[in-house]
Amino acid sequence: MERRKFIKNLGLGAAATIGVPYLLPSGRLFAATGSRKANHVVFCLFAGGVRNLEAVHKIDGNLMPYMLKGNENVSSDIISGINFVPPNTGVTLQEQGTLYKEFRMKYGPTGHYGGHATALTGVYTGDNLNINSNPQYPTIFELYRKHNSPTMSAKNAWWVSNALGPYTHLNFSSSIGYGADYGANYIQPASIISQEGYENLGNSKVYSSNEESKISSLKGFCDAHFTQQFSGIANSITNTEDDKKEMENFINQAFIDASNGMFNNPWNLNAGIYNNDMTTVNFAEKIIEEFKPELLVVNMQDLDIGHSDFTQYVNNLQKADYALSHLWNTIQNTQGMANDTILIAVPEHGRNEFGNGLYDAYGREAVDHTNDDMSREIFSLILGPSGVVVQDQVFSQEKGESIDIVPTIANILGFDNDIPTGILQGNVLTDSFY
Repeated sequence: MERRKFIKNLGLGAAATIGVPYLLPSGRLFAATGSRKANHVVFCLFAGGVRNLEAVHKIDGNLMPYMLKGNENVSSDIISGINFVPPNTGVTLQEQGTLYKEFRMKYGPTGHYGGHATALTGVYTGDNLNINSNPQYPTIFELYRKHNSPTMSAKNAWWVSNALGPYTHLNFSSSIGYGADYGANYIQPASIISQEGYENLGNSKVYSSNEESKISSLKGFCDAHFTQQFSGIANSITNTEDDKKEMENFINQAFIDASNGMFNNPWNLNAGIYNNDMTTVNFAEKIIEEFKPELLVVNMQDLDIGHSDFTQYVNNLQKADYALSHLWNTIQNTQGMANDTILIAVPEHGRNEFGNGLYDAYGREAVDHTNDDMSREIFSLILGPSGVVVQDQVFSQEKGESIDIVPTIANILGFDNDIPTGILQGNVLTDSFY
């Protein structure tokens, strides 16, 4: 029986903590009590707002053939305007794990930042969420770095996003006892690893005042993550000196690769297919190959185009499907990660049942996500080694919530019982595992 359930059943509650705790040599209270299911977790926020109708319900045919089983032909009504990725000739992801077709984001505003914050903290957000500040509750990065034993460096925890905006705030919270000292290293590849970024940062030139301001901000962003030591006031992440040098070398090489065009279309896809989501996933793959992190979170945001262009939304849905499969294949071909990694994919929220009155060039109506029931309908896919994750298992009934991801990751890495009671709202998705 889990320790928290045992305490609750005894009716001891907080009184069970009374006494003199002992300190480990690391200075942390107690030792991790759980055994690990795997030594690495990659969490992919299949984000931007995904409606189950086009995804797991296959209303227009199987638009996600890399993830989902089934040879349902794409509807003739949707084919025009779709730039298809290469067809899947291998085993689907669904067959390599457990698929929850009726997952839910049950509470809180169905906005992108709120959905991300819920998924990364395991706590539903309220209507008063401030997208310009760090979340109130600890993120999975902080929980991992504080409660995992032995304590791992920040190099083992990465947050890679498609868009900047508020997403930089999600690598750590404002929660007392947590914060930046336990945060992850954050990077947004599309804003840094590009030909323009390399030219601006790698070559000498005369800048206008506006350009100087942008470059100064970018330099500060990089310095905060790779050269500045956390002081309790600065908004930065603690990296050891050796780790800083290793990461600086990694970023420098990325700039060189960008200048040589190696990020333009590294997957050798047909013209017009490679998009920002793929760039983000590709950079996450570089981190996997270089650092083999124990915890990596990456998101895809290009589906957000669904607000104004339904055809491009469908285009990006099948591109995200391809990218997720590419990410999983990279994991399985990386020594130290293969057969020792669990990948979890979940949209941050769904989309509305009815359109918003905006039609694209093909006469298809766009859809928003404004808290109707369908905007709370999502899916979840958990992939992992056979014998650890139940293979080819599908739950078609309503089961699981977005707040269940954090406790599930903590359980996989063996520290869920060491998280203080009351921090998390969700439950471990035990049906996914043997």
